[in-house]
Amino acid sequence: MHCPSCGTGVSESDRFCPACGNEVRQSLQSEPIPSVLRGFSPRISDPAFARYVKNTNRWSAIVSTILAIAAVIGFYIAGEMGAEGMSNPGALFIGFGIGGMFLAIALFQIRGRKRSNTWDGTVEDKTIKKKTRHDQYTVEEYLEYSVIVRSDHGKKHVIRTRSNDLYSYFDIGDRVRHHAGLRSLEKYDKTGDKFIPCNACGTLCDIREDHCRHCKCPLLK
Repeated sequence: MHCPSCGTGVSESDRFCPACGNEVRQSLQSEPIPSVLRGFSPRISDPAFARYVKNTNRWSAIVSTILAIAAVIGFYIAGEMGAEGMSNPGALFIGFGIGGMFLAIALFQIRGRKRSNTWDGTVEDKTIKKKTRHDQYTVEEYLEYSVIVRSDHGKKHVIRTRSNDLYSYFDIGDRVRHHAGLRSLEKYDKTGDKFIPCNACGTLCDIREDHCRHCKCPLLK
């Protein structure tokens, strides 16, 4: 289970959270777990979700613009100083290329959110694969958790993550709804669940909470 205050994983025997020190068992037992949580939540129409998507798009644009400007300035200075054998205008062109890449990535993400659709489907499989990531200096091995969903229109969707929270939350055969803009899945039958992921930011919350403690969006239950 997880601490309702900070989200740190704690064992059933822990009374206090090892990370934040708040009492865990008393806060978790203060309210009963709802016995029936069936159906897709109408809370998805809450304005908080539209604000979250708008703010996410805005920050994507701001961060990518800052990175693009930094790339242009950095390579221009490197060209003027002759770093790594570079010179202008060649170094400046490289900066523009890298800056344009940052802007293109942000634009792709924003357009993806705007063009995504709401659809219903069923979890048809789950997989765990060992993956290896290489970069110039290190080799990283990790587990990739995948939830495979088949939409009612027959299209296959694969949700991949390095965290097993989402993987453990869904079971094969679960009916789910993909929400446009948020690009996240809501489970139809939440009966018996102790935790629920926030459909905006993905934070794992106690099922008895009404709003995500991180982004303050309503939990879809």
